[in-house]
Parts: sequence; C-alpha cells; structure tokens
Amino acid sequence: MGAGAGLMSDTKPDITLLSRALERLIEGWARYEADTSDIQIRDGLVQRFEFTYEIAHKSLKRYLEYASPNPETVDAMTFSELIRTASEQGLLLGEWPEWRTFREMRGKTSHAYSERVALEVVAGIPRFIDEARVLRDRLAGRLA
Repeated sequence: MGAGAGLMSDTKPDITLLSRALERLIEGWARYEADTSDIQIRDGLVQRFEFTYEIAHKSLKRYLEYASPNPETVDAMTFSELIRTASEQGLLLGEWPEWRTFREMRGKTSHAYSERVALEVVAGIPRFIDEARVLRDRLAGRLA
C-alpha cells in the first residue's frame, strides 16, 4: 500500500462490492448445483470464487485498518496474522486453518488450472460462502 495506507483509516470501508460479489457467487453456486456437468458454469463459478475471495480479503484488511488506532500495523501484517486478528475480533466464522484452505484454493486456480483443480476448488465453495456471508454480515453490523 505504501504512503497512502494511513488514509484508509479515515474513511469508513464500503462493503457493497463484497455484498455484490457474494450474491453473484451464491447465484453461481445455485446454477452449478442445478447442473454439475456444465463445465462453463463450473468455470464461471471458480472465477466468481476467485473474485469474491480477493474482495473478502481486501474488505477485511480495510476494516481492520479503519478500526485500528495504528493502520500501519495492520498494513504490515502477514495474511495469517490478518486472519488471526480478525478471528480474535469476532469477524470470522472459522479461524486460520479454514482461511488457509481458501487461500490455497485461490492459489491453485492461478497456477495450474485443470479439471481436478476446478473440482477441488468447487468442493470448497460452500464453506467459503458461509465464511464470506458471516464476514459481510459482521462487517455490516460494525459499520452501521
């Protein structure tokens, strides 16, 4: 983030994009469940997961920076520290092991996309939807 990182703490985070991304992911999941043989829908679902994961991560980080008296500390956190902090603050349903799995799912899609990888990622999407929904709802409650 760099020089502008401290500015984030001055502005209340907007979780609209997270809400929209999550809604699209849930819609994609419903379409996939209706026809699990449709490869195009499956591939679109994987892309929606990737996008929603990235937005969830950014929304979480922005909120922690906003709520922190020292946003630079949050900016310097590793991913695992960010998740542990969010978990300690009651923002997440799961803890580091679950989010590490989501991160691994996201990493697989960008490195070696294959049928096997797609099916592994899709298998984890329902858990991710539950996590992202809780994150969105808890952020919304704190930002209200």
